[in-house]
Amino acid sequence: MPAPLLAQDRLRVFFDGIWSEPRLSHPEGVAIGPDGWVWCGNQDGEICRIAPDGSRIERVAGTGGFILGLAFDGDRALYACDLKHAAVFRLDLAAGSLRQLAAPGLRIPNYPVVDRRRGRLLVSDSHDPGRPGPGIWSFDLAGGPGSLWCDAGFAFANGLAMRPGEEALYVCETFARRVSRIAIGADGGAGAITPFATDLPGYPDGLAFDGAGNLLVALYEPSRILRVDAQGAVATLAEDPTAHVLCHPTNIAFDGMRLFAANLGRWHIAAIDCDIGAPPLWRATA
Repeated sequence: MPAPLLAQDRLRVFFDGIWSEPRLSHPEGVAIGPDGWVWCGNQDGEICRIAPDGSRIERVAGTGGFILGLAFDGDRALYACDLKHAAVFRLDLAAGSLRQLAAPGLRIPNYPVVDRRRGRLLVSDSHDPGRPGPGIWSFDLAGGPGSLWCDAGFAFANGLAMRPGEEALYVCETFARRVSRIAIGADGGAGAITPFATDLPGYPDGLAFDGAGNLLVALYEPSRILRVDAQGAVATLAEDPTAHVLCHPTNIAFDGMRLFAANLGRWHIAAIDCDIGAPPLWRATA
């Protein structure tokens, strides 16, 4: 494995929510909102946002469950996966209303990604930690019921990402220690599935593309973030052998030259000052 690309002093705690109100208990999801705040969720089903300078946290809404991945549809809505309810919730940003989207058969909705070009939300279903199963679900952004988009069996489908200008969806298969690529056909359907990064040195959870087209992969264990180039070469971007600043990182999100990481093992959001950045994902769907 190549030497780390970043010095450890560029890895820091952005917001410590162990004693905040609300408490930021075991955050899984993180996303940058159109308001410039850092949005996240906690184990009590609260959807929260943190000020851009990390000075305070606010509760926006709650599901009473356990919030997993988050995705913004521009400044229109926030989509949140919920473990307890086995559901995806849509938060209308203008009205502040929260509603559950119907998807009979969805088991463990883990991470959502907005495909604005096709007017849909794609959601990974982790299915079962012990055995592979389908798959990737699709929801109309207008709020209609969900349906299974890719019925292939994945080894715990987790984080998702789409590279700008590429007709493909990338998916973490956590317990296979790989990232796979699903081609998107001209009709919007799921095409060939091919391995993109295999035999990873840990269990991948979250994904994000930087502005140069590299794929960043957050490893839940060990606490490490990788950078994978277009040819599949893997380098370590940041790691924390003590699991204090990075502690089982899950979802990751860019805001310019800063990469934010949720830490399921603790009570904070971490920030990494990067040498290659990317704009927040909400701008791509604005």
